Amino acid sequence: MRKSLMLLLLVIPFISSKITAQSKSQKPNIVIINMDDMGYGDTEPYGMTGIPTPHFNQVAQEGMRLTNFNSAQAICTASRAALLTGCYPNRIGMSGVLLPGAKHALNPKEETIASLLKKSGYRTANYGKWHLGNNLPYWPTNYGFDEFFGIPYSHDVWPIDYDGYSLVTDPQDLRSTFPPLPLISNTTVIDTIRNIKEASKLTTVFTEKAVGFIKKNKKQPFFLYLTHPLPHAPLAVSDKFKGKSDLGLFGDVIMEIDWSIGEILKTLDQEGLTKNTVVIVTSDNGPWLFFGDNAGSSGGFREGKSTTWEGGTRVPFLIRWPGKIEAGTVNGSLITNMDLLPTIADITKSALPENKIDGLDFLSLLTGKTNKGPRDTFYYYFGVGSNNLEAIRYKHWKLVFPHKSTSYNKNLTGKGGLRGKGAVVEVPLALYDLAHDPGEVRDVQELYPEIVAEIQKIAETAREDLGDDLTNKVGKNVRKPAIVE
Repeated sequence: MRKSLMLLLLVIPFISSKITAQSKSQKPNIVIINMDDMGYGDTEPYGMTGIPTPHFNQVAQEGMRLTNFNSAQAICTASRAALLTGCYPNRIGMSGVLLPGAKHALNPKEETIASLLKKSGYRTANYGKWHLGNNLPYWPTNYGFDEFFGIPYSHDVWPIDYDGYSLVTDPQDLRSTFPPLPLISNTTVIDTIRNIKEASKLTTVFTEKAVGFIKKNKKQPFFLYLTHPLPHAPLAVSDKFKGKSDLGLFGDVIMEIDWSIGEILKTLDQEGLTKNTVVIVTSDNGPWLFFGDNAGSSGGFREGKSTTWEGGTRVPFLIRWPGKIEAGTVNGSLITNMDLLPTIADITKSALPENKIDGLDFLSLLTGKTNKGPRDTFYYYFGVGSNNLEAIRYKHWKLVFPHKSTSYNKNLTGKGGLRGKGAVVEVPLALYDLAHDPGEVRDVQELYPEIVAEIQKIAETAREDLGDDLTNKVGKNVRKPAIVE
């Protein structure tokens, strides 16, 4: 008995030290919190006043804030495809936005952040909005996610108007033909979201699911992709936040999202995971300015969602990784949401996809080894049912090509949840110096013809690679999406 006890006492320290060593060597957890239509100027770290956002502030103060972070396309489906695959959306056939009845989806052969991390031993989950495939088998569990609880597309894709009234008797509105919004658990539709009151519960439900996932998987590396469907219109807020802000319903929604971020941060603290977890907070694209008082702010940048002006593509990006990313830092390098996949692969020592990707690894910038990102060039493609190269960024220059565009500046914006009147304008060739004119006000092409010529050469390379409907070019290196039967 005594010998057995002595042996146990000798073994316990060895086991304990082994467990500690495993804990120290465990790969970092990855948390991405991606909002829908949240503009550059919608939170305090990016200049918003009147809406308290203490948990956005916390991530900024304890990590890094990027001021030149861009979505690959300023619209839901395309942006999410870029984030998860590291590719320009048109490279993988995922430009624009999927609506019910869409005949394509993200090809399951494409690697995603989730599939890469799953191969590296991570548990993976997506709670919230998906928007990369409307029907089975094109839901998250077919793309590397172990768990999914959420909605397949935006919560305005239903037979309800933005102010909450039924559209089933209005054959002029496309949404009158849409089915109720499905609520999905993994591969099963478990309910439908029938009205704004029911939609108001989604932020809380998705947050609770995310918190439970963290607690359940605290002893192994995990990837949490929390994709809130708000502040996309129609705005929906729970009773606990209704009337809390000084800026109406939109402010209430931002406060509830901030609460959600706080719940994630609190849970990481409680479970002792903060130091070993990378937390990213961002948005899929700029604000949908049609909705006036029910839309956010592009923070002084031109236009908003569904445009290739900076107000459409430039979005907030906060990242925290204690001990690795210096607290309270700010960087203005050009970074895109395509760059997340290779950067996360580097952080987690995961293999990159075999297929070509467009993202560039910016881990050295995050860890302070350099203060300049790896990207000098960015192609602004856009199109719903088309593939238009509308602009190119090269260093601090942006050359805009002639195209037709939505213009919120020419619109009568809506009030109280009602959509404003749309306008389409002809955009001429123009060159902007974003270092001195981030609002894209002064066309300087006549002053810098050599810059215009240089970027035009870059454009030809882009068109050869990815195509361009505006110049009738077919890309040589694009891959097909999945075709929905």
